[in-house]
Parts: sequence; C-alpha cells; structure tokens
Amino acid sequence: MNPRRTTRSSSTAKAPHRHPRHPHNPAGRGTGRLLAAVVAATACLGVYAVPAHAAPAATGTEPVVSRGVTIPAFYNPPARLPAADGALVRTEPLTLGLRLPGLDGRPIPGTATRLMYKSTDAGGLPVAVTGAYVEPSAAWKGGGPRPLVALASGTMGQGDQCAPSLALEHPLTIGNKTLSVGYDNLAVYRFLAAGAAVVVTDYAGLGSTDRLHTYVNRVDEGHALLDAARAAHRVAGASITEGSRVGLYGYSQGGGASAAAAELQPSYAPDVNLAGTYAGAPPADLTEVMKGIDGSALAGALGWSINGFAQTDPSLRAVVDAHINATGKAALADTSTMCVGDAILGYGFTNSKKWTADGKPIADIIAAEPKLQAVLAAQRIGRLKPAAPVRLATGIQDDIVGHKQARQLAVDWCRKGADVTYKAVILPNLGDKLLTNHLAPLLTDQGSAVSWLTDRLSGKPVTSNCWTMPVQP
Repeated sequence: MNPRRTTRSSSTAKAPHRHPRHPHNPAGRGTGRLLAAVVAATACLGVYAVPAHAAPAATGTEPVVSRGVTIPAFYNPPARLPAADGALVRTEPLTLGLRLPGLDGRPIPGTATRLMYKSTDAGGLPVAVTGAYVEPSAAWKGGGPRPLVALASGTMGQGDQCAPSLALEHPLTIGNKTLSVGYDNLAVYRFLAAGAAVVVTDYAGLGSTDRLHTYVNRVDEGHALLDAARAAHRVAGASITEGSRVGLYGYSQGGGASAAAAELQPSYAPDVNLAGTYAGAPPADLTEVMKGIDGSALAGALGWSINGFAQTDPSLRAVVDAHINATGKAALADTSTMCVGDAILGYGFTNSKKWTADGKPIADIIAAEPKLQAVLAAQRIGRLKPAAPVRLATGIQDDIVGHKQARQLAVDWCRKGADVTYKAVILPNLGDKLLTNHLAPLLTDQGSAVSWLTDRLSGKPVTSNCWTMPVQP
C-alpha cells in the first residue's frame, strides 16, 4: 500500500511519482482562489522555482527526488545514530529566504543552522529528525538569559520537499508537481524580532529521507519537538544556555505537536526548562478531526494520516487494504509525496466515500473497526497533565480542526489541575470546509499568542482562567 521509502538513483524518485492523474476537481476553481490568496500573501518572502532537471547530489551520495524537487544530501540519515535524545548528528549553515544585511555584519533577523538530531519514535526506536536553529540578531530584553522557542509547524504535507527547514530557506516553492508555502515563518520572525532564539522541527520523516512522515502522531511529534529544544543547546555558537527558558509554539498540526510535547515533557524531557506552551487549534481527538477534514479543502490530509499510522503499525496495512479501493490506494500513494498546496489542488473537497471499497466514509469504517478505534484513541491528547502553563486557542467557527474537540482538551487539562489559559477566538463564519475558518485564527490570534509566550519566557507570572470555562464558548 505504501512501502517504506528508500533512497534511489538520480533518475528515479525516492517515493512513487508515476501515479494516475487525479480526475478533474469540480471544486478546483474555488480551491485555486483560496490557494492563490495564500500564495500571494507569502510571495513577498521569496520564491524558489523547481528546476526542470534535478540538481546533482553531494559527492558520495545518491539524490532523493520528491515531486521534481531534489532533497539536499544533508537530509539522508546515517546508518547509526547517537544514543542520546537531542544529540546532534550533523549541522550546516542555512540561508534564510528573507534576510537583510546588518550593520555589524550579522544578517537580520538572524543566523540559521540546518540540523539533524536524534529522537525516539512512538515505537521506541531511534529516528533521525531534521530542523533548523536560528540565532537572533536582536538582543533579548526580557528577564533572564536569552530564551528558546521550539516551534512546531502547521500542516506542510508528507513529501520531504515540504520540510519546514526547507521552507525557511525557500518560503515559496513552485513547480509543476509541488507547491509549498512556509506560512509559519511569520511566527518564527516575530520571536526572532523579540530576541528569542528559535528552533524549528521538521518532525519524524518530513525532510529526513529514510521514512515517511508520521502525520499527527502525538508521540513522534511531541518527542521531535522536545528533542529539537535539546539539540538547539548543542549548536555551536548558540547564545542560549542550559538555564534558558524554553517555550513551545504551534498551530494546527503544530498545535497538536506542542500540546503533546507539553504533556509528555515531565516524563520524557524533564531537563527541558519549559516555561510555557502555546497550542493553537490542536487536533486533540483525531476521530473528530477526521470527520472535519473529510470533504474539506484539506481532504488530502486523510491520506497523510492513513499512510503515517500504517507505517507506525504495519499490521494496519491489512485493514487498510481490506477497506480502500484502487482509487483510494492510488490517492494514498500520491498524497505521500505531496505538500499542502498540492493536496488542496489535487484532492480538495474529495469525499472519502470515493476511496472506500463499500462506498462508506472513512469515519464509518473507523467506527466499525475496533483496531482502528484503538489506534486513534491512543492518539488522544489530554490524558496527561502539563507541568508548565499552557495557552490554548481555538476558533469557534473552525470546521476543519473542530472547535469542540480543541475546547475539550482545555477542559481535560483544567480538570487535572493544569495551568491553562483558554481563548475562544470569535470570528464570523468565513465559509464551510474552505480552510478559512481554520486559518483566520492563526493570523488574528498570533500577536496575542506570541506576546503571551514571550511573557512566560521573561518569567512573568500567569493565572489560569479555567474558572471561565463554563461561560466561554
């Protein structure tokens, strides 16, 4: 169904590329207008046009090509990894796509380093994760030593060319087979302007070429984010210290990753000096989130979820093969190399009934399969208590990553006695299933989210507003 990825020769892509062309999407014109707005908003950050022919790989390695994009040899993991979680495997300079020369010779907003570091996946196995660390040019004016923000990006896709570290280098990548937008770069630059160092994780399998990205796997993502914070402290020339406060930040997929990391931190990474976490629109209950994604502009994310969980638990492949028809299997293979822009254009507003053998939506199949129910139940965020303050924000009109399930995460944490600041983002309905209700709070609440987390990094106290939950929407 979706074989483990391997590195291939320069004339052959690493993952499948010769898929049947997806049928014309009757909603494609509306999708195109939505994506055009996103692209236009990001175009000022710099564009990387995919070359017609793949560039040669570094000497002594075979290139990996994903939808026409050659992945730098840096992203090929070695055969052996260090023992310690967060240990650096390798680093190299990374050029930010948007930068200005500074008067002191240092670029503004900072100097970036590409990273590969060791983490542990949900199965307890070592995994190489890539990312980027950015040392800010601005001075930190808050309390204590310069802090660190570990940022988990929102949905970027499943192809290695979609990695957030590559998006820092090429904020907008356009080619005949791929479209990637680094929309979380804005948050990165806001923290850098405040003088906080930033480390961005690519997650397990996104960028690193030895496996498939395990999309919305809470343990893989939580570990990758916490280990990114550990790795940042080991970067040569980093001005953060062992005593530096650490903040976690993420929205959408990133919100789920930061939320998972916040509640895993006491047991997995007690050495990380966590001061606070922002979790925006977190997909805390995947059973409910899959219902919202089905038939939406982001319907292709269903493929990423199925692919990722089948990789984590190979026994699921038999279940998937039994329920997914030929059209669905082709879509799973196709989406496995897509970025979010490709998926919107190729599979936006697709109903999962078209992918199933019996014509039932995937939600109905999950409801009838105990094994699938157990897999999604194990991904539920909110069963553990974060030790540090958390700000959780969710748009009341969000119909992609549903508002109710995100609010329930705040309720679950409040009941455990966690220090939770809950924010319901009240906006009008901006269009059903279009992503607009999901993306709008990312922008409208970002300033407040950055300010809240910056205050935590400065050591300012905060008081939970769990007592307002009965009256907040």
